[in-house]
Amino acid sequence: MDAAHLIAFNLTLLAAIASPGPSLLYSIRTTLVHGRRTGLATAMGLVVMAVLWTVAALLGLDALFRLFPALFLALKLFGAAYLIRLAWQTWKHAADPVSPAGGPSTRSAFLNGLLVNLGNPKSVLFAAAVIVVIFPPDLSAADKALIALNQFVVELVVQPAIVLVMSSGAVARRYLALKPRIDRITAGVLGLLAVKVAA
Repeated sequence: MDAAHLIAFNLTLLAAIASPGPSLLYSIRTTLVHGRRTGLATAMGLVVMAVLWTVAALLGLDALFRLFPALFLALKLFGAAYLIRLAWQTWKHAADPVSPAGGPSTRSAFLNGLLVNLGNPKSVLFAAAVIVVIFPPDLSAADKALIALNQFVVELVVQPAIVLVMSSGAVARRYLALKPRIDRITAGVLGLLAVKVAA
């Protein structure tokens, strides 16, 4: 493994982080509704689970899913159910006023971030596919540790940066003006993603 492999991996990782999906939508909405501190805690949960999925892929969990499809199906159904719950809560509270003080604790926000990414088992298959395509097949334990550490650093920079941008005054004011509409669109997208994950 050399620097070119890590650069290719990082470019793919950045594209994956920026692509619209449950984690990005949830992170943005949590930040806008509950503020920067809660958004950062959520982002940390997303980061930790994303890295754990990559570690799982490096250790061969994707092969376990192929050997035991029922395990993969159970995890997919859990993920779909959790996304549906998020969609329903978002829709239900779309017209509620924003109250950062009434939001989840930092610990709860972190756990919610973990669960959002845990509920997307396709992440491990994506990570496995990227690893197979980009990296040589004879990765050592040190190479695998470096890949995981590299992803942690990239995610640790990018995810909080998204939170900081979304929590800026101008963005937050714009969101507040359109909150009911944006929240209902977000709920609809989360619901569609839940169906996609389940299917």
